[in-house]
Amino acid sequence: MNFYTARELRNTPKKLWKDLEDDGMAVITKNGKPAALMFKVDGRTLEETAWAVRQVRFNETLRKMRARAESMGFMTDEEIEAEIAAAREETHDAA
Repeated sequence: MNFYTARELRNTPKKLWKDLEDDGMAVITKNGKPAALMFKVDGRTLEETAWAVRQVRFNETLRKMRARAESMGFMTDEEIEAEIAAAREETHDAA
């Protein structure tokens, strides 16, 4: 994977486009830190690539939300599932 500064993107775009064509993706940095990820796409793969990126971003957001909830003392997914299972068992036993 190739890394390019924002300045390189502006000053030498041909090199970026050639490397993107060869490697399929590139990272754009800002102040030395990754800021953007570029993917090679075409008309057939644009929607699928965008969907895959959205899925990854959603999963990362969900992971952060779960970690924050756990750090605040909220129930974990496992604890919630255990409560649901116990409630279902109580309902089944009562019937």
